[in-house]
Amino acid sequence: MNKVIADSVLTASAHAEAMKEYFAKGIEQARALGNRGPIRLGRDGKLHPDILDAYWELGFYVFEGVVGPEELAELRADVATMLDHAPVSPDATLDAKGRPAFGREFTRPPYRFAKPLSDPLGGTSQNKGRHPVKMHEATPDEGAPALTVELLHGNLHLMDAALRLYGHPGLMAVAEAVLGPDFVPYNEVTFIKQPGLGPSVAWHRDGTTHWDSPDWDHGAHGFNFMTQLYPSTAGNCVWILPGSHKIRRLDIKQMVLDAGSERIPGTIPLLGEAGDTFMLNRQMVHGSFANTSPDLRVTLNMGFFPRARVQDVTVTHLDGRVVTFTSEQIHERTRMIAIGIDARRQRFPEETPYRYQPLAGEENENRWNEETRLNVVKDYNLRDMYI
Repeated sequence: MNKVIADSVLTASAHAEAMKEYFAKGIEQARALGNRGPIRLGRDGKLHPDILDAYWELGFYVFEGVVGPEELAELRADVATMLDHAPVSPDATLDAKGRPAFGREFTRPPYRFAKPLSDPLGGTSQNKGRHPVKMHEATPDEGAPALTVELLHGNLHLMDAALRLYGHPGLMAVAEAVLGPDFVPYNEVTFIKQPGLGPSVAWHRDGTTHWDSPDWDHGAHGFNFMTQLYPSTAGNCVWILPGSHKIRRLDIKQMVLDAGSERIPGTIPLLGEAGDTFMLNRQMVHGSFANTSPDLRVTLNMGFFPRARVQDVTVTHLDGRVVTFTSEQIHERTRMIAIGIDARRQRFPEETPYRYQPLAGEENENRWNEETRLNVVKDYNLRDMYI
């Protein structure tokens, strides 16, 4: 059966049928792990040690019910607005209704497109060759569009609800527990997997900088929070190889060859309900299959690093820019954390705001208002850090 998937061109429905056995086994394994539950903080505001232990052992944790119904509705509405005003193609200036498309005011285009059910990265040199093997590309149903929006880049200046989520006190406390109080941002994107259209993301690991560092450890490349706006199912979700964040050297191409297809044994789906947030180690082997399921997935990603792993580090970004992360650059980028905290404080005054220690005393400079929207938040993602 594996060879059928690897070598055949299947319709969307045939692909979904062929994946059923693999999906069922993965679901059973995922449910057996048990590393899920609400964010649990002690009276001191610190994350419960059982959660930390589970995260470091397996490389992920599922935080249930992070986003309540009201906030979830606001996030969904903002994403829907983004999609409704998307250009009809990457170079278009109009949306599907003939209106000026959103996003041209930003330096970095916010929309990324791909062919339905395709794998745009697998087996290419893109993203520093992190995706060594191409996933199966199914044939979409008749009438499918030529391109589908697969990603939004720059959540915090695109959607006010996403900026408010960024300052979530529970998530900020988790980041501090894992990375230390001086944790710093990576980037913020939204993955969109439309039913019957969503492209795959070939197996890979995110980190590219510290694998050969003498002080490499299991958290050297940080982690991503992944908030689900709709249920995350076996057919639409990210799949992972638990524990792989602890293995310094892995040959993904050989793993796929040994499996006979992209269905690597031992991998499991990240399952969750709308409002759940996954914490995923960036050194984990992970990927997603073409979404031939009937289920929409929208995932808001926000990543964080240990400050020591970016301070004065020189890297080549995925777009080829060479950057050294100085204290000044780090400070400017971390202002988005403080602004997100204040935006959330204004919307949810009943919550106790998180206090981000590196910018303590700079609260007045980092208020969420129209001035900071224009002068700090707009085009903030040009200052994204990457390792």
